[in-house]
Parts: sequence; C-alpha cells; structure tokens
Amino acid sequence: MKKFITSFLTITFIIFTSFFQLVNADEKKPIKFAFITSTLNNSFFTAISDTFSEIAKQNGDQYILVDPQYDQAKQISMMEDVINQKVDIIYLIAVDSEGIRQGLLAAKQKQIPVVVIDNPISDDDLVVSTVASDNFLAGKINGEQMAKDYPNGAKIAVIDCPFNRASVLRADGFYAGLGENRSKFEVVSQQNGKCALEVTMPIAEDIIQAHPDLQAFFAVNDPSALGVVVALKASNKLKNVKVYTVDGSPDGKKAFSDGDITLTVAQAPIQLAKETYKVGKQVLAGESVAKEILVPTFPITKEMIDQYGVKVWQ
Repeated sequence: MKKFITSFLTITFIIFTSFFQLVNADEKKPIKFAFITSTLNNSFFTAISDTFSEIAKQNGDQYILVDPQYDQAKQISMMEDVINQKVDIIYLIAVDSEGIRQGLLAAKQKQIPVVVIDNPISDDDLVVSTVASDNFLAGKINGEQMAKDYPNGAKIAVIDCPFNRASVLRADGFYAGLGENRSKFEVVSQQNGKCALEVTMPIAEDIIQAHPDLQAFFAVNDPSALGVVVALKASNKLKNVKVYTVDGSPDGKKAFSDGDITLTVAQAPIQLAKETYKVGKQVLAGESVAKEILVPTFPITKEMIDQYGVKVWQ
C-alpha cells in the first residue's frame, strides 16, 4: 500500500511539474505582434517603437511596425494588411479616435485582440484594453501652474488637436486646472495645430499679430509648443509670453532648460510600451486585464534635467 501511495504521489508530482513547465513555456513562447502607430514623425512614437523593437529582440518575437503618416484611410488599409499576416495581437495608436472602427471590426472578425496606446478611441468595446498617459492630469497640472503664474488672469491662446482624444483630454484638464480663476482668463483664440510644429507655427504667428497683448499659450504637445516658440522668437516676444505644454520630450526638455518653455508635463513612452506589451502577453495567456490603465504624468523640473539630462525620453 505504501509503495502504491509513493508511486501515485510521484506520478502526480511529475504531472503537476510538467503542467507548470508547459504553462511557463507557453508564457515565454515568442509572439508575432504589430505596432500600428499614427506617425513616426514624432519622437514620442519612435520611443515606443524602439522599445517594442528591443523587447521583441529580447524575447525572440516577430515585430511588425506600420506607419500611416497621419493618414486615417491608409491606417485602416495597413491594419487590414497586418491582420492578413495573422499576427497574434495588435498595439494601436489611432490617427482619428472616431475613425478606426472599420479596422477594429476586421481584427475582431479574425479574433485578433487590439490594445490601444496613448490615444483612447470611441469604439472601446472593440478593444481589450487602453494603456495611456494620464492626459487629463497632464493638462490639469498646466492649468494649475498657469493659474499660479497669473493669479489675476491673463489673455491666452490654446493650440489643440480635436481629432486626437488624448489631446482633447489635455485641453479639458487644462481648463479644469485653471479652477475658480478660469473666468479671469480670456481665451483670445483656440485653434487646431494638428500636434505638429510646422502646422502650429503659422497659426501662432497669426495669433501673436492679432493679439499683441497676449500673455500665454497652452499647447497640447511639445511639437506644437515648439512651433509657438519659433513664432514668438520671430516676433521678438518670447520673453513676454509664457508657453505651457505636455510631453517632456528631449526637444521639449531642452526648450524648458533654455527658458523657452515655462512648463512641460512629462509622458513616459518607454514605460507605456513596456506596460502595453505586458498587457498583451496577459491577454494572450487568457488572463483578465483592466479596461483602462493610466501611466502617471508629472512636471519636468530643473532638478530632473540636472540629474538625467535632456537627450532621452523617460
């Protein structure tokens, strides 16, 4: 009887151990994944892509990168191509928060999970999770700082990007951050800079010319803010107008360090990529994941720059 029990326990242990070895092997199994960005003409997105590439090399994964260059129709077409390549999972930054439904439906039809990064979409029922910076908080920190800098209010302009949900959240957070002093601030102009320096610059030039007594700009990302800085320098008004923004990019941190930007609130694209990949692996392993995961945002300080420099993203 003792021999039987011993043999039974030995067999049970072998089966139990083998099961967990299989599970562990499955967790380490290389995957085929795609990152469909909105553009690579922005160091924030290239930082995410570079991190994915590094992770793929470490894990022996097959990594596919797609860049539609801010073209929504092209993004959907490229997404359909990626789906036909039978990837295990798609990580997506949509060009248009409301215009990606066709691609999402195509992925759902082929049972390919989609995890959204950075820019929340309208059809979130078609994605398993959204991993994003706390964009509302980033805008709010800017609004709170501006309210402190101008306790009596000011004439200001806002450079937004209404087709991008992350940017909308930042603008909403900015106005919330002004708090009870919001009525003291006169928004003389709010225009779409399309999150791009070259688009924002002429818009800012027109605003500065039309409102010579302007006191501050809030821009929804660093490229837009840098477009504002170029326009202010050309008008010789940089010393008189404060610029507030979101990103904490290397260029943004350099401008902050030089005194050209008053505040940039940092995103962490490297951390975003790592968290997104982790979520994807959990999904593929059949685990439940949160519908929304927010990565904290925080103001860049001179102490941070002294310690870490300005050359890389956080």
